[in-house]
Amino acid sequence: SMIAFTSNRGTSYCIYVMNTDGTNPIKLTGDMATDEYPCWSPDGTKIAFTSNMSGKDQIYVMDADGANQTRITNSSVTDTEPCWSPDGSKLVFRRYQDGNNDIYVINVDGSNETRLTDNSAQDTSPCWSADGSKIAFTSERDVNRNIYVMDADGSNETRLTDSSFEDISPAWSPDGAQIAFSSNRDGNFEIYVMDTDGQNIVRLTNSPTEDNMPRSEERRVGKECRSRWA
Repeated sequence: SMIAFTSNRGTSYCIYVMNTDGTNPIKLTGDMATDEYPCWSPDGTKIAFTSNMSGKDQIYVMDADGANQTRITNSSVTDTEPCWSPDGSKLVFRRYQDGNNDIYVINVDGSNETRLTDNSAQDTSPCWSADGSKIAFTSERDVNRNIYVMDADGSNETRLTDSSFEDISPAWSPDGAQIAFSSNRDGNFEIYVMDTDGQNIVRLTNSPTEDNMPRSEERRVGKECRSRWA
């Protein structure tokens, strides 16, 4: 089992993998670009990531050893934060254009790009549910950032949290029954969990420092990959 992560230990931010005990870090991408947001495919054979090697942040996929780096999106704007669908056939991602962030989905072969959210608010941090039927995300459409969920086709957008503070970075539990997220509702950012209808919010961490971006061990997620929570 390996962990993918971003590091600037060289001349730029690159993608690395290492053993789960931190040993044997291996550099997968070169120093000619900024490479971030690595995310393992469900079967562990590929890694999606963001790179500006074309001049703009775009979504790429490579083999787990760094070979066969393939550009998936081909836009003139910023595409980032990729996250695999549970069946490995699609990637959901964030696109920034005209001063606004929205959520898109695309097949892993680069076909059938579809916009899922379309409003003047900032929609970020998309995360697929374990069964592939829902996508959770963060939105500022109600002034503060809150957690929303929608069907995988972009329909039935529903607000789950209603906080005057910041609720961000949703991550599904493997059984699809709960969503973990980060919030500063009690001062600094801590990790919380709630039912998928937004009820029964429970604080999980209590630290004087910031706890953010819950990750999935099950899907072997690297740094900056929004994914299911374990």
